Amino acid sequence: MNTYRTAEIAHRTGIHPNTVRLYEELNLITKPKRLPNGYRVFTDLHLEQIIFARLALKAEILLNGLRKQAVDIIKEAAYLKYDSALKMTENYLQQIKKEQRNSEEAIKITKKLLSGKPEEWGDEVYTRKEAADCLDISIDSLRNWELNGLLSVKRRQNGYRIYTGEDLVRLKIIRLLRSANYSLSAILRMLNAFTISPGADIRQVIDTPEESEDIISVCDKLLTSLSEAETLANAMEIQLNKMKKLYPADSTL
Repeated sequence: MNTYRTAEIAHRTGIHPNTVRLYEELNLITKPKRLPNGYRVFTDLHLEQIIFARLALKAEILLNGLRKQAVDIIKEAAYLKYDSALKMTENYLQQIKKEQRNSEEAIKITKKLLSGKPEEWGDEVYTRKEAADCLDISIDSLRNWELNGLLSVKRRQNGYRIYTGEDLVRLKIIRLLRSANYSLSAILRMLNAFTISPGADIRQVIDTPEESEDIISVCDKLLTSLSEAETLANAMEIQLNKMKKLYPADSTL
């Protein structure tokens, strides 16, 4: 088996030597042996483990504990517990697919809600508390959505906010998309696009940040990010099987 110094394995994997040391410190790779002078000696196994760790950490999705799952899988592989790491990877992949289904279902329901006619919304008005209670959300959430421009609220002459049936439909959409982990900016982008053009492709708009958006988060392009995470999870499975075959648990480092 080939051996490498810290700088050599860092160069081969395209990371900084300090990152190699950090991976060791965090138990993301198997502890390397050391020479009498203290120098670390890495092997081809470590090379493959770093490739695996980089695959797992490349996924940007952090929601619902997915990042922690990825880190736990890396650590399991570092202990050469391939079978359990493969099982964990399968569970990880299934959760990603579940998040994808939730995201797609939220868009489907959103399309249905947006296709409703004004006369279906009713002419009843609600106070802020009544609106929050009706939707089973907190007043703080309602206030936050308003502050972020997702809803423009009307006021009575006395200054109190009132919410119409149309507002409640919009709030239902916001609540639905937030529960599916879409970002506030993605939701606002979609609602604005639909207001300007009712025939807009909701799925495309909500997943495509505008060039004018200074900071783009993963949840601003949730569907794309989940798709990328699925691809990486499949690659993780392939890499784990490769390591299991080449470097079984009873092999010598």
